[in-house]
Amino acid sequence: MNLDKTAGQIIMSLCQEAGISRSELARRLGVTPSQISRIVNEETKTISSEILIAMTKEFGVSADYILGLTDKKAGNNSVDNPVIFHGTMKKNSTDDFTKNNNSVDTKKTSVIITPDRTTTPNITRTPMLLMSSAFPLGKCLEFIENIEDIPQKEMAYAEYYYFSGHHEKAVIYAEMYLNHEDIMLKLSASLIYTFANLSLDRINSARLGLERLKEYVEKAMAENTDKKTRACCVFVASAAHTLLHLPVGDIPPLSEYLTEFTKGMQLWGVYVLAHKAYLNKEYERSLGIVQACIMTCDKTYPIAMIYLNLVAAMDAINMMKKDEAKKYFMEAWRIAKPDDLIEGIGEHHGLLQGLIETCMRKEYPKDYARIIDITYRFSAGWRRIHNPDTNEDVADNLTTTEFTIAMLANRGWTNKEIAEYMDITQRTVKQHLTCVFNKLNITNRKQLKDFMLR
Repeated sequence: MNLDKTAGQIIMSLCQEAGISRSELARRLGVTPSQISRIVNEETKTISSEILIAMTKEFGVSADYILGLTDKKAGNNSVDNPVIFHGTMKKNSTDDFTKNNNSVDTKKTSVIITPDRTTTPNITRTPMLLMSSAFPLGKCLEFIENIEDIPQKEMAYAEYYYFSGHHEKAVIYAEMYLNHEDIMLKLSASLIYTFANLSLDRINSARLGLERLKEYVEKAMAENTDKKTRACCVFVASAAHTLLHLPVGDIPPLSEYLTEFTKGMQLWGVYVLAHKAYLNKEYERSLGIVQACIMTCDKTYPIAMIYLNLVAAMDAINMMKKDEAKKYFMEAWRIAKPDDLIEGIGEHHGLLQGLIETCMRKEYPKDYARIIDITYRFSAGWRRIHNPDTNEDVADNLTTTEFTIAMLANRGWTNKEIAEYMDITQRTVKQHLTCVFNKLNITNRKQLKDFMLR
């Protein structure tokens, strides 16, 4: 797909294929050349619905193709057959949710082209379907394309774009279902919308997604809903609470509902329980939970298993079982790599305490760079929403290497142990710690605990 191309780049390629200039395109569309130039040069992220539709007719391609959401230029996904048109954005949207405007940001806008996104009778949907599904490694997109229910398929795309680090596109898909009448779609949409906007540094949008999630969960739990629906609400709320370390309302224990979940959702429930044990510093118990869970699986649930192996790696490194930690981390990477599902690895950077650096920096330099970029994006957004809401002060001015060394020092590792583990000299460790102390305005290791993750 055109995942790494902007709409401007795609439009210029289409112009070159058609043998026309920007000015000629503007003339044919009935707009000014400056409007086309602003789009192509990315001086504006706004593409009006009129211009977008006119371009699809001019070039004979789908709106999805222009937006970079598919590599199929036409066919079933064209504007002449809009029923399976996938994600676009809402018109007149803004990142700052004012009293008069409850839509999204101004960084990218366009139009929705009328697929049927209403609830289909007799279809039972699942929240975060992709996250809790089994599929062969390397076949993620094929799995999504085989989903017949259009709303469920579009939310699966939202999940895919999020877990592969393409946050703009995740927001595009998720936004369409924030107010859907199906509770399962709303739960998925609000969760993805919250996390994707964190990484885009759109804190107001992230907060809106989190508030919507709380609202949907509270309403469902207060009403006389069936146990499965309540279980799904607890599932999504628990996932948000665990990953954000933020309260999401008064929800019952996840363990009470595990029997209501599909196998894939049970794996995620186990991840949440293991992560909670990790936060309580019950590392052996957390690792045991993960090991027992993985042993019972006869299928591969890629996304769930990535996260399970990551928490196992976190447990092992905290027990200073370095080889075992590396084994679990590399298993997570083995599962993530074929479908590029790297988001979870980047999000867990601080808790992995140097495993990304020691396992990937030399062997997979390009992948390492992308994962670290995800780390910076997610961490910056997470701190902006986490620190004010919890009155904690997790450090936000350290490089990833500095943060890793500070985490290890805070765990009681000596300079020699850190140097051997990260394959650097003790002098380099000391230099990094000096920078950390200066940036945090502290003088010793004991003071690090106020600025580190738990």
